[in-house]
Amino acid sequence: MSTIKFPYLLAAFAWLTPGFAADPSAKLLPDGPGKDAVAKVCSECHATDNIRKLRLSHDDWSEKIGDMVDRGAEGTEEELAAVLDYLTRNFGPESKILVNTAPLTELKSILKLTNEEALAVVDYRKQNGNFTHWTGLLKVPGIDGKKLEARKDLMAF
Repeated sequence: MSTIKFPYLLAAFAWLTPGFAADPSAKLLPDGPGKDAVAKVCSECHATDNIRKLRLSHDDWSEKIGDMVDRGAEGTEEELAAVLDYLTRNFGPESKILVNTAPLTELKSILKLTNEEALAVVDYRKQNGNFTHWTGLLKVPGIDGKKLEARKDLMAF
């Protein structure tokens, strides 16, 4: 019986999961229709953190996708439509931040945290596990509770 060498197995995994291998944070995107298309089309050129820090309308996402295609992003019409629907649904103007998977850039951009506060949230989350309510963030050292309370309706857990 022959064994498969690890590099070949890794290459096969990367081929079977396009986008996720190029950007490991893509797997932390919200689940739903279009997630795989976003990972495939978008993370070939940039990390998904660039997406997560934005909250754009359908028209603005459409324009952004058009710009990315002009710069070399590739996808079928169906994939690009799935990307647009996914981004509008998960990162539209009314979309909430998923606090337990949000990268530093999204915490800073959406919750208006300083770099130090956002780092403290990420570190606390790594050491203590997921938050279940916005008030759990008040346990994070150095966090401005008033700032969080003002943005509590933007958070999901």
